[in-house]
Amino acid sequence: MTVLDLAKDWLRYAQSDLNTATQMFYNVHPKEIEISCYHSQQCAEKALKAYLVSKDITPPYTHDLFELNTLCMAQEASFSSLQSSCVSLNPYGVHVRYPNELEVNDTVAKLAIDKAKSVYDFVAEKIQGDDDV
Repeated sequence: MTVLDLAKDWLRYAQSDLNTATQMFYNVHPKEIEISCYHSQQCAEKALKAYLVSKDITPPYTHDLFELNTLCMAQEASFSSLQSSCVSLNPYGVHVRYPNELEVNDTVAKLAIDKAKSVYDFVAEKIQGDDDV
């Protein structure tokens, strides 16, 4: 399997998380806002790991989007534009999965989905446009 194939696998998993977040928010009643937030974080995490893989870097075993994005920024400074989205999405990787750990609402969940999509789209474009991959 090539580096590009592996990066595309990571992106496919990220897309699956984004699809799940979107479906659980828009098509399930009542809305599953906690699960939508969790899958939004997972989408961003897997997208960032896809980029690292595309650079032949083994991603660390972490859910910390700030750490992952910092590693991406070391490869390409433009990833700094994602830092605020990563900080916003970070708590949804762990805290939202347990009762009374983090309170979310419809507005927060929709914003999480939008931020995850922007991270995904940014990374997908970088991988598609990378001549080294």
